[in-house]
Amino acid sequence: MARDMNVGLVGYKFMGKAHSHAWADCARYFPLKANVVMKAICGRNEEGVKATAANWGWKSYETSIEKLLARPDIDMVDITTPNNAHYEMVMKAAKARKHIACEKPLAMDVSQAREMLAAVKEARVLHMIWHNYRRAPALALAKRMIDQGLIGTIYHIRANYLQDWIMDPKFPLAWRLRKEIAGSGSHGDLNAHLIDTARYLVGEFASVTATFETFIKERPVELEGGSLFAGKTSEKMGPVTVDDAVIALARFKNGALGTFEATRFAMGHKNGKLIEVNGSKGSVRFNLERLNELEYYNADDPKDLVGFRTIQATAPSHPYMAGYWPPGHIIGYEHTFINAAADFANAFAEGKPIKPDFEDGLRNQIVLEAMAESAKKKTWVEIPN
Repeated sequence: MARDMNVGLVGYKFMGKAHSHAWADCARYFPLKANVVMKAICGRNEEGVKATAANWGWKSYETSIEKLLARPDIDMVDITTPNNAHYEMVMKAAKARKHIACEKPLAMDVSQAREMLAAVKEARVLHMIWHNYRRAPALALAKRMIDQGLIGTIYHIRANYLQDWIMDPKFPLAWRLRKEIAGSGSHGDLNAHLIDTARYLVGEFASVTATFETFIKERPVELEGGSLFAGKTSEKMGPVTVDDAVIALARFKNGALGTFEATRFAMGHKNGKLIEVNGSKGSVRFNLERLNELEYYNADDPKDLVGFRTIQATAPSHPYMAGYWPPGHIIGYEHTFINAAADFANAFAEGKPIKPDFEDGLRNQIVLEAMAESAKKKTWVEIPN
């Protein structure tokens, strides 16, 4: 009989909804080695968390993480809170010897990330950071193709993450625009994904240089809300204390070069994460807004037929797709979370580590911090080993 994995989820809004869906559905698609039990969901607003618990099938709810962690019937804690709460919650969960999955970015700075990694190692608990895009089948296929040598020696990665949701100057001063809560703006929100994907596909960074910009310096103060997007505002204005956009260059330890752009001011782009990797034998290209597709250029094709081809990564032979539908029946954003939840449950059952883990979270944080340092100093910054 499969071992139970009793899940405690912290957070019930945008990411809480995505993660609730993942825990509810992962066993429906994959033959798991652990029995996922949605034991409790936690949030400060009792009315809101109670409604979410009922809607998604959580067996109970709590209004403080201390109460959640004190429960002996909770095996793992899934943290989906705003960034400034990650450190305290992870440290408490590790002390309580709970297995942990945490949203990205892992921490507010490198110092916190180091402590968090040390804590989970000392506690000997399973730890994962939710870079869910690694588990998009098309992107996982790109990783497999690169590892198989199909594009040869890697020369370039170009990575853009483009959104436009805060371009209206009247958009309120939501938590993602406040440094004390978010840590950074498009850098920690969007560029963190690009950095993790680059490390996943290409390898470790050697040095970086970057520039940041905040286009709208003040916004209406938010009176109510606290969600990802917007709430009620007052006439009072407050300072935007994070970046709206970042552009960076990178050198990798294997000799590859990288360009990175993350912005919330790219009109017409809703969630365009675009990755292209160029090698000596070919190239691969992925766009999150066309999540089921991977473009592939093979230099060995006949010269009169050479060109980018589109692979629809929906066949059972593609990563994760054996659990879903017949070829051509596409999956969506939420399935990347389902895939990650399934992998976590199996790692829990087998007592094996899972990637990306808090070590990856720390390495990503080091690159994020180096880019921020570069923007201040206006120079290249070396990435420590």
